[in-house]
Amino acid sequence: MSQPIREIIIVGGGTAGWITAGTIAAKLNRAHHNPPRITLVESPNVPIIGVGEGTWPTMRRSLQAMGVNETEFIRQCNVSFKQGAKFCGWVTGAVDDGYYHPLVLPKDFEQTNLAEHWLSLQAMHNKVPDFANSVCSQGALCEHGLAPKLISTPEYDSVANYAYHLDAGKFSKFLQHHCVEQLNVQHIYADVEVVDSHLNGDIKSLTTKKGQTIEGDFFIDCTGFKSLLIGEHFKIPFKSCQDILFNDKAIAVQVPYPDKNSPIASHTISTAQTSGWIWDIGLANRRGVGHVYASDYISDVQAHQQLLDYLNLTEAQAADLTFRPITFKPGHRQKFWHKNCVAVGLSAGFLEPLEASALLLVEISASFIAQQLPAVKEPMDVIANRFNRLFLYRWQSIIDFLKLHYLLSKRRDSQYWIDNQNPKFIPDSLQQMLSLWRYQSPWHEDFPYAQEVFPAASYQYVLYGMGFHTQANPSGLSLHSQQQALQWMQKNAMETKQLVAQMPSNRTLLNAIAQQQLAKI
Repeated sequence: MSQPIREIIIVGGGTAGWITAGTIAAKLNRAHHNPPRITLVESPNVPIIGVGEGTWPTMRRSLQAMGVNETEFIRQCNVSFKQGAKFCGWVTGAVDDGYYHPLVLPKDFEQTNLAEHWLSLQAMHNKVPDFANSVCSQGALCEHGLAPKLISTPEYDSVANYAYHLDAGKFSKFLQHHCVEQLNVQHIYADVEVVDSHLNGDIKSLTTKKGQTIEGDFFIDCTGFKSLLIGEHFKIPFKSCQDILFNDKAIAVQVPYPDKNSPIASHTISTAQTSGWIWDIGLANRRGVGHVYASDYISDVQAHQQLLDYLNLTEAQAADLTFRPITFKPGHRQKFWHKNCVAVGLSAGFLEPLEASALLLVEISASFIAQQLPAVKEPMDVIANRFNRLFLYRWQSIIDFLKLHYLLSKRRDSQYWIDNQNPKFIPDSLQQMLSLWRYQSPWHEDFPYAQEVFPAASYQYVLYGMGFHTQANPSGLSLHSQQQALQWMQKNAMETKQLVAQMPSNRTLLNAIAQQQLAKI
């Protein structure tokens, strides 16, 4: 007799818990007449870390699938539009050192690898626009502080691909209300004290501090760094990657705008420091700024001073601001799904804030569970093994991609940057890819999965934004392909001029959304 999965218990709230609850509930409610019940158990005493204020464009799809109204989400979560990241000071540390990693793919990306044509042009001409500006318009939009859509553009639709900057605390509350009121997720405020098991080792139930027993068939660990189920209960080992990604501390602060009409950056600003980097995220009502750094290379006092220097504040001027220290261990669990329990979010692991990978991993984990959670317990080990294989690969690919930003630097002004360029601290998998990309630019076939966390375009933007050299193909490029590529680059240049002229500023669009609903698709 098969054992149906009728009770799904999510332990932990925050963005990870509520994104997971909403994603699974929306999918099961659409698919089934009598879907399993989803209960989220959340401690009233654990504050939300709330640093992950940047998302990827996948968040649009996730929210739309949950039935979230984009206008209300933007209004209630102090949202602004994010169109990528600008990396300042990462290559040489000079004042004019900067490049963009846009969210828009290069023109005709499915068919044409414009990178090889750009490299060919660069070899022939001294004055060629940088790679991102040659193949897409988004860097120019960001540089001018422009929005990715018009007030007439339907919700979740775009003129230029976009993600969000958001207030993580308000986002969690917003999702909580939506999940409970619209998706029938049950919500319990309680501290879990005991985890009870079946004889086969599966989790049977949870006992709260007040003595309540919560039974379930499938459990999702969203308890953050505490990792109550997958870590403390199942003792799944943690795999550190601090030998590759050195950062292990951060100082976060919320900074008010000078006035209500201050410009809002259309991108995350990542500015390199001597032993880490500073993020600067513009929300509708404030900036979220933080310094993430490696404690082996810089003291907390020095890191704090570098953050003040970035903000152009003295200690006295900063007295009204609240600086929040955060400590983390970069790495992940050796496996994420064990028996009838899977870890999502910080309980599965955390690397660092670079490239907003934390919320992205929550989304794609929740989506996998929603799509592939079996209806009965019997085949669960098959799905668990599939999940573990895929996500071990995804975590490693993210580690490689993040490390790429550091090892390509030409900075030699601190031991931190020198060590980041040392092959001893670079994964073999990444070294192999770099040896390939010295002779051919990244392309679809370099990556084994149809849906990669970071596509070949992302690698191209970072590699060529940081001055990586790929040798020209000795066989040359056909005249036809050169003409096609040149046409795409010329089309991009024309579209860039048109978009810069017609798109509103980020602030202007957000002010309009505060007064007017975005149209439904």
